[in-house]
Amino acid sequence: MHNFFAMHARMKYIDRWALMRSTQRENLSEHSNDVAVIAHAIALLKNVRFGGNVNAERAALLGLYHDMPEILTGDMPTPVKYHSPALREAFAEVETKACDRLLSMLPDDLRPYYESCFFPQEGDAELWKIVKAADKISALLKCVEEEKAGNGEFRQALESTRKAIDAMGLPEANAFLEDFLAGFYLSLDEQSK
Repeated sequence: MHNFFAMHARMKYIDRWALMRSTQRENLSEHSNDVAVIAHAIALLKNVRFGGNVNAERAALLGLYHDMPEILTGDMPTPVKYHSPALREAFAEVETKACDRLLSMLPDDLRPYYESCFFPQEGDAELWKIVKAADKISALLKCVEEEKAGNGEFRQALESTRKAIDAMGLPEANAFLEDFLAGFYLSLDEQSK
């Protein structure tokens, strides 16, 4: 018996933003889907507009699995996770063990195909940067959604997340925001026009 996919199905039970009062709950499964879609778009922007040559489909795949270890570790709030280098290093070790545990839930013949979704592979450095940007953009969009709903709790998170995206220096991530961010401020009727 192999439990990898049963475990994956539990992503919907892990809520994000544990320290924030939210008007709309967001779970890990929803977030991972958003990151995959955004990473795919950012990779395409890199290729089409900025002369890149990255695999957009692989970017989406990495985005889909990027937070799966949090099924075992939980969603560590950003202020805690990045509080100090020592804490970040300790959490990275916990994440590595969680990845190993998840991979052990696969049949031996499939494990090598999934290992590359959890651990950086040679040639994937650009893709992981894109996934990180997509992760930040997904967080930014959650902040926009909460602010639109009148929740001032996310105001500071919105500002700091936007600064973090800008600091990444990825023109393709900035292009995504330039082209698509404004639409998230619109109502359904406005988006449909």
